[in-house]
Amino acid sequence: MFTRINGQGASLAVALAASLAVGGDAVASTINQNTSWTINRSGATATYRVVAYGDSIFAGYHGSIFDVAKRAAPVVEGEYLAKDFNSNIQVVRRTKSGAKADDIYNNKIIAERSYMQASNTRVVMFEMCGNDYLQARSAFQSQTGTCSYAGLDTALANCTSYTERAMQAINTYATTAKAKIVMNIYYPGFDADNVLTSCTDSATGTQVNKRAKFLPYLAKSNWRTCNLAAQYGFKCADAFAEYMAADYDSNGDGQIDRDAIRYRAGETEAAYVTRVTSTLLGTLRDANTHFVSSGTSYDYIQSDNTHPTYTGVTITGDNSGAPDFTDTQIVNGQNPQWNKFGHERAGWIMSTMDPTTP
Repeated sequence: MFTRINGQGASLAVALAASLAVGGDAVASTINQNTSWTINRSGATATYRVVAYGDSIFAGYHGSIFDVAKRAAPVVEGEYLAKDFNSNIQVVRRTKSGAKADDIYNNKIIAERSYMQASNTRVVMFEMCGNDYLQARSAFQSQTGTCSYAGLDTALANCTSYTERAMQAINTYATTAKAKIVMNIYYPGFDADNVLTSCTDSATGTQVNKRAKFLPYLAKSNWRTCNLAAQYGFKCADAFAEYMAADYDSNGDGQIDRDAIRYRAGETEAAYVTRVTSTLLGTLRDANTHFVSSGTSYDYIQSDNTHPTYTGVTITGDNSGAPDFTDTQIVNGQNPQWNKFGHERAGWIMSTMDPTTP
């Protein structure tokens, strides 16, 4: 169920919706957006659970505090899992839009750990940190005088710390999970950030390109997320690669762009950051135009320039229904929409990390 906002009326609801929808940069308010969707397969007798913790991304936020996208990434992943298991799958989303990493860890993963402790839980996934960086970026953008990078440093430190704590907690409580997945961060506003700041760097005395400063922080964060995943037995869904680089070889180096930019186990943080921010910088594209081929692109980001696009209806509370796609429509593990919407893409990449049997 959606959490009522302190029992107050529609004026607060409208104000909160506005604060959550300003391109993500001004998000300071939070709201619990918890849903459960059970995918019922014809003839199935067993029901297994997927639990997703996170912020507005896994919530399926689309500008409303009253409902969310049904086919957010966790439900997309759950539909693939239902086919693989030939079972019903209950997708439980325990999410808090606008929340930073510490809030998700303390008030979702820890406070609501009972959801992953259910004996039928088979997959637990989480994402966090987006709002840490969005708020740090917003504060950085508003600076004048001499630039301070302290807020960006704090966001990176907190993200690293709470991501590790989240993995430790999930390992402790999700004892029946056969797959544990963390999703890293794509870069909303990649094109919009290619501007100079109003503040000046203390060393050079010149204005700073906002994207050039921010991208290395995201790269460090994503490397740390995937590196921690390897340490703690998690799979790392590389949303940055899936959203920000094309599905074809755009620079003639013999590699599909998304594969070339992807996290590589065993690579150092410094080497990964150099590869993303320098060597292959020219292959990065704003996710509003994700190229699936040289001549075809799809918009992975909503008009707020922050949240993933989705297909289908919106929901609230606890519901159930048949799969949106039949088994015959899923070819080579991909439904017909797998690369056309941001949530479909994220759900698909996580489905490649699923267990094959219950």
